[in-house]
Amino acid sequence: MPSFREALLYWLKLGFISFGGPAGQIAIMHQEMVEKRKWITESHFLHALNFCMLLPGPEAQQLATYLGWRLHGWKGGVAAGSLFVLPSALMLFFLAWLYMAGGHIPWLAAIFYGLMPAVIAVIADAVLRIGGKTLRSGMLWLVALLSFVGIYFFDVSFVIIIFGAALIGWLGHRWAPEQFRGNNSRQLQDDAADGDFLTLPASPKPTLKRAAAVIGICFVLWSLPIVLLGLWLGWASTPVAQGLFFSKAALVTFGGAYAVLPYVAQQAVEGFSWLTHQQMMSGLALAETTPGPLIIVLQFVGFVGGWQHPGNFSPLMGAGIGALITVWATFVPCFLFVFLGAPYVEKLRDLPRIGSALRAITAAVVGVILNLGVVFAGHALWSVPEQAGPDVFVLAAAIAAFIAMWKFKVPFTWVLAVCGLLGLTSLL
Repeated sequence: MPSFREALLYWLKLGFISFGGPAGQIAIMHQEMVEKRKWITESHFLHALNFCMLLPGPEAQQLATYLGWRLHGWKGGVAAGSLFVLPSALMLFFLAWLYMAGGHIPWLAAIFYGLMPAVIAVIADAVLRIGGKTLRSGMLWLVALLSFVGIYFFDVSFVIIIFGAALIGWLGHRWAPEQFRGNNSRQLQDDAADGDFLTLPASPKPTLKRAAAVIGICFVLWSLPIVLLGLWLGWASTPVAQGLFFSKAALVTFGGAYAVLPYVAQQAVEGFSWLTHQQMMSGLALAETTPGPLIIVLQFVGFVGGWQHPGNFSPLMGAGIGALITVWATFVPCFLFVFLGAPYVEKLRDLPRIGSALRAITAAVVGVILNLGVVFAGHALWSVPEQAGPDVFVLAAAIAAFIAMWKFKVPFTWVLAVCGLLGLTSLL
């Protein structure tokens, strides 16, 4: 079992290198925790991913929270989930300040330009690794294919895809159980024994007393800052409105950042007039350049809203309050959902029909990750609309980065650093 300090250092490192959106972040955790350190078995990792995909909120951050909880209890979960978000929150705060103050740093843009090939490569790596270990039957391949086709060509909602896959797995267990074999606790123990993985202690039993304690503590932590702001600044103030609005948004963020952004943009731009559509798009671009969950873009919305509606504060002070309350209202519910449901993950594993449904969800996730990779690669390769062909640098660097990771097992952090340095050459 790793010491808490050892795990803490890993979670801190992860917070700084977790580029690439959910697909890249999940791939990085998989490489480190399953293949390298062997803290978590392959089947346990995938089962935890299935659980987190069913929750509202950023699935990669919630996966880190669950894995931290599984290793070191609640303090491990808090450390993992917080450190996953903190670096990106600090970076985006600085970038948002530069944006609102009118600053522009060419060398920073060049570095992030260089990071695009590394992100494409790590997503391709994730598709092959997770898909190769998950798609072990014809029906699971079909689910993955339908998932990709539905979301890429027909813009089917991510939520519909996940629930559709779960239904296929649920029914498939009855009609073709050999196509949807789930992992039970016995299989997980065998995985750990065969691969020299850690033998984790038993998780806490899911009791009503524990559930009530988790709900009570998290609800107080979630609501207390908003109540204090209301008593201090008034219930009609911008920070209180932001706290309440983003608390609502946290409950409907199924499908990741892109699923909730249209709702947030509509309300924040047209309803509250906190920022313009152009500023919203700029915030999304800035959030894409930071590590951590893309949903951190909501911090930019809170920052700009506070900057442009500071009340009796200076613009920077108003922006700081807006950013803090937005991050708090967005991410505290994630800990509630994970800590409340985590003990049930062990129980769900031993229910064959649930296991089949979750296996089908994992197959669908492979298709969703492939969609993210194709979309991201398309934007990166044709980032300049007037250019006749794809960006040669991005294409060549992405292929080289993928070969380095897939064939020569070069760590992603090294690939990331080299690509960032290569990006600087675009200034020459």
